[in-house]
Amino acid sequence: MIADLNGFAVFAKVAELGSFTAAGEALGLSKSMVSRQVSALEEQLGARLLNRTTRRIALTEAGAVVFERAQRIVSEATEAAAEATCVEGAVRGTLRINAPMSFGIRQLGPVMPDFMARYPEINIDLVLNDRRVDLIEEGFDVSLRISALTDSSLIARQLAPVERYIVGAPSYFEKRGRPKRPADLADHDFLLYTLLARPNQLEMTNAAGEKEQVELKGRFLCNNADAMLGMMLKGMGLVFSPDVLCHEHLKSGKLVRVLEDWTMPPLTLHVIYPHARHLAAKVRAFVDFTVEKFGPGKAPWVG
Repeated sequence: MIADLNGFAVFAKVAELGSFTAAGEALGLSKSMVSRQVSALEEQLGARLLNRTTRRIALTEAGAVVFERAQRIVSEATEAAAEATCVEGAVRGTLRINAPMSFGIRQLGPVMPDFMARYPEINIDLVLNDRRVDLIEEGFDVSLRISALTDSSLIARQLAPVERYIVGAPSYFEKRGRPKRPADLADHDFLLYTLLARPNQLEMTNAAGEKEQVELKGRFLCNNADAMLGMMLKGMGLVFSPDVLCHEHLKSGKLVRVLEDWTMPPLTLHVIYPHARHLAAKVRAFVDFTVEKFGPGKAPWVG
């Protein structure tokens, strides 16, 4: 007879967490129920999987082999359930989304009511921060990122391009004048975004192929774009800002772009999710929704 799938799932969680109590809490089972499930699996397989002491548990040689297989079994069963959900077309459950703080507030937040109205059985857990999160480790279903991606374990869907401009308030340029080329920026005050790999270094290129690198100086360093925007609007300094955050102020005239003939390497908005053979319906629905709202030619900051 084939051993009970629940037994494999419970054993895998115990082996992963190293504790019957922790596994029970994770699975919503009592410690005694977890112990019974593991013992039943050992009896079915005819092998001891765990060495138990009062202080710790450890995998036996057979347990290590079964643990590796059990993880695959549980993963396959989870994917099978997700695939069945996709076939039925049921978009339900809790969707955990991660997005950058300012983008989440200015762009994603305003369109989320449309998504939730379209899928009334979806609950949203939206976490906004500017640090790079580990989707798998932190339990996110999907994330939006403005960057160049390097993690091959993630699936990425390109959305809109994101350009970066040198911008400042008109009051700043009235006092300090306008730079004529990137090298002039060394004599200006900048508001520096500290989460960049090189927040005080800038490289720009023009249509003639000229390239200039400049080291920036600034008294105000910050890890949040909106806080920097408030300072910039008051004429406190310049920022090399993504257009997704400054385009409305450029249209209104509250901010002014300079060095328009010079560009920085563009970024891209991506929607990303952990690699999976079968994509859960709730994730697929959100990915399609972001393409609809922020895909090429549709993002409000482009053009």
